[in-house]
Amino acid sequence: MQDLTLVIPAKHESESLPIFLKEINQLPCKKIIVLDENDFKTIDAIKKFDDIEILYQKKIGYGSALIEGINSVNTTFFCIINADGSMNPSYLFSMLEKVKNNNLDFLFASRYEKPNGGSDDDNFITLIGNFFFTNIGNLFFSLNISDILFTYVLGKKETFKNLKITSEDFTFCVELPIKAKRHRTKYQTMPSYERNRIGGLKKVNALKDGLLILFKMVKMFFIK
Repeated sequence: MQDLTLVIPAKHESESLPIFLKEINQLPCKKIIVLDENDFKTIDAIKKFDDIEILYQKKIGYGSALIEGINSVNTTFFCIINADGSMNPSYLFSMLEKVKNNNLDFLFASRYEKPNGGSDDDNFITLIGNFFFTNIGNLFFSLNISDILFTYVLGKKETFKNLKITSEDFTFCVELPIKAKRHRTKYQTMPSYERNRIGGLKKVNALKDGLLILFKMVKMFFIK
């Protein structure tokens, strides 16, 4: 796993991040924590960890954190994994193996792929929203995926750079698979079980972010 870097967006995750870092401490891969430089509480909570790289994001937003984090990776592969502990790191070995064995550009984990997919952190609103946007993605963009809003993604750094992702907010979730399809990259999905988050609160605003995602998909449909 020395050719893999974990990109961990960690806005206001002082409660969960130290626990999650202990869990992944022994993994033989690099770890980049993407933080707001003014998030002093989270910064202080992880100062005892020395086997990590801290990157202070220059622009605001979840998408910006991921773009800046992935662009700073100097290994062949990257994997987005959230600081709240909901994305189970035990899948990393099999995800990386599947990418290498099948020469994939991206592997999208899915909570809704059977067998073994599922979630302890989903609720009715996020379930319906994801079902809606996933079906739009499959119908209008021929994505052939089952969980468009889940950003547990492992991929090749150079391929990601070629996509020129620009979304600074949660619309990153849909821009990545749509551009992966349009650029004819090779990708697959695999089942993943989402755990309850360790602590803290969800950063997603269902109504606001849902409207932004819908607008983004409509815009990408008409503007190739």
